[in-house]
Amino acid sequence: MVLGLVALALVAVACAPNATQSTLEPKGPSAQKSYDLFVPVFWVAVAIFVIVEGLLLLFVIRYRHRKGRTRIPAQVHGNTRLEIAWTILPTLILAGVAVPTIATIWDLAAKPTGDVLEVNVLAHQWWWEFDYPDQQILTANELHIPTGKPVYLTLCAVGFGYGDPVPSAGGPPAPSACQGSTDQPPPAAIGASVIHSFWVPELAGTQDVVPNQTNHLTIQADEPGVYEGQCKEFCGLSHAYMKFKVVAHTPDDFERWVAEQQAPASPDVSGPAEAGKAIFLQTCIACHAVAGLETANGQPVLANGAPNLTHLMSRECFRGCTLEINDENLRRWIADPRSFEAGSFMPDYGLSADEIDQVVAFLKTLV
Repeated sequence: MVLGLVALALVAVACAPNATQSTLEPKGPSAQKSYDLFVPVFWVAVAIFVIVEGLLLLFVIRYRHRKGRTRIPAQVHGNTRLEIAWTILPTLILAGVAVPTIATIWDLAAKPTGDVLEVNVLAHQWWWEFDYPDQQILTANELHIPTGKPVYLTLCAVGFGYGDPVPSAGGPPAPSACQGSTDQPPPAAIGASVIHSFWVPELAGTQDVVPNQTNHLTIQADEPGVYEGQCKEFCGLSHAYMKFKVVAHTPDDFERWVAEQQAPASPDVSGPAEAGKAIFLQTCIACHAVAGLETANGQPVLANGAPNLTHLMSRECFRGCTLEINDENLRRWIADPRSFEAGSFMPDYGLSADEIDQVVAFLKTLV
């Protein structure tokens, strides 16, 4: 009965009709190649399991101890032919599995050629930044791509280095090949440069993001849609909140998205939004950037290790893509970010309820 209940529980937890992160439902050629390798290897493993466990049960039952037996069977030396056979057979099986495995690994590791979209992926604590060097676009938490086109990702971990004596105060950035391709300075040291792992299972396998090392991954979506991803390597207190979305557009829709993202934010605001802009310039620009926005000295507002907010309202989510962008969530986040995210590096400026409403009104103009 206990074994039956355990088996039933395992079957029950495997039932997820609305699962959004299934490696068994590939939606692009990279994920399909991994799946095509997994299926035959899986069935080889199933066959081996059934044979080995079947023989084990057969011997346990057939040669079990019986009543009346007073001595153990005679102990004899092993069968040389059998020992040679069960040494050679696994070797041949592993060799057979190794051939398509190595071929697939090399295939997935190769840099795509032809019409390729290149994106730098910068892993922060605890959010993802996406830098499109050719399009001069910086965004956060949502990776937008065209369908039917390979996307070559360069992945880097960014943040302060391990030698920083006061981590909470930030420090010199750890070396990274994914420097900002726009007029932005190198990624600043907010949070530590630690190991992350980029994983969007419907489009590709996982790839670690390691400090002082540059890794690459190719993804591609066959159909428009939203594909959920996450950091698959524990990276600190709020690792569980470090998610992201890959939004696949038709080629025409992607070009429209690029054009919208390349436009600066409108500098003309009025009413509560104008007051919120003033508060933003006094506080938030210490970390966040808005293209087209200038400080009181006429200097452009540049990002300093936090998400670029130029087109915030064109996104669906924030805080590692775990909170929907709406007025209530924005208010609660600005009022007390650390109640949402353990170890958050965003300070609480002690704004009043009216000031928070004004900042939210300004953020809503960033379309």
